[in-house]
Amino acid sequence: MASMLEYVKTILQKVSFDRQLFEKELRKALQELVEDEVKQLKAWCYAQFGRMYRVVLNRCFRRTRFA
Repeated sequence: MASMLEYVKTILQKVSFDRQLFEKELRKALQELVEDEVKQLKAWCYAQFGRMYRVVLNRCFRRTRFA
């Protein structure tokens, strides 16, 4: 079975055409994942979407309980 982290990555790729939807799904994911997964997701997000959504990523990851 695929991990929650892999599922989240799939969802984010599918909604990446829409900034608001992307941010909504990212916020939801950050509440579901554990610390190690959040750190992995952060690195992946900046690598994949850093150019397009840097402001969104900065805002979402700044508010996480694990930075």
